[in-house]
Amino acid sequence: MAPYRMFEVTDTREVEAADGTKLFLRCWRVPADTEAKGSVLLVHGLGEHGGRYGHVAHLFNELGIEAWAHDHRGFGRSEGARARFPEANTLIEDTRLIYATVQQESGSLPILLGHSMGGAIAARAVTGGWITPRALVLSSPALKSRIGGFLRGVASGLEMLLPNIAMPHGLPLHKISHDPEVLADAIADPLNHSLISPRITMFILNAGEAAIRDAGKLSTPLLVQAAGDDRLVDPEGAKAFAAVAPAGLCTLKIYPGLWHEIYNEREHDRDIVLADLKDWLTRVVLR
Repeated sequence: MAPYRMFEVTDTREVEAADGTKLFLRCWRVPADTEAKGSVLLVHGLGEHGGRYGHVAHLFNELGIEAWAHDHRGFGRSEGARARFPEANTLIEDTRLIYATVQQESGSLPILLGHSMGGAIAARAVTGGWITPRALVLSSPALKSRIGGFLRGVASGLEMLLPNIAMPHGLPLHKISHDPEVLADAIADPLNHSLISPRITMFILNAGEAAIRDAGKLSTPLLVQAAGDDRLVDPEGAKAFAAVAPAGLCTLKIYPGLWHEIYNEREHDRDIVLADLKDWLTRVVLR
């Protein structure tokens, strides 16, 4: 069984975006007899959904932190056509809305954790001033792409002509994890899809570059965890972001040999990654 399938969601709801699109939001709550010490918003990556983070949510629950995860519009259980967005920053605006919803629910600033494209969203939302979280965690963030200059030019041109045309992203999904159960589950999951558009492509590229450029503006504790052998995004982006971020606030962890979904790697490897996350939260955020 894939690790995220082991823990049940305890609450779901829909949040209406400014244009009326309904965004699906789920919560893993701490036990009723446990005092909540805060909350976290988990921001998922391209082609997946927030339900794939149950085991990460459980880790936060063990620390007394309620975990929330929404599905981006056009992904998972949220409304919206696949790979289509009204504006370049729609994903950031939606995430800001969900973050505010979680903040109101919890009564305090949530932690923000983003994976892959979700890492680019989270990093840009914080460095650009949309969100000021209690702490920021980035997992294999898509801050630097493996797309060459020619393909970037093509994507830029298509964004001007056909910004929301949906097409297969072509990423090597068989390289997301060494765990065969994770691979099989990702392929079989009906809530996953493999579509992208020129607008999403350019958003990810531009958001990553802007986040690295403005990383020095960070004023919140930061943990960057990146796969050393990532086949989907370039881990040099994570290193560059950490290098620009204030040294006293940033912790960088690179995991040699691991593939893109570091929280979903083989059990021994993901245990190390999750232990690092738990240790950092205990020492830096919950002290």
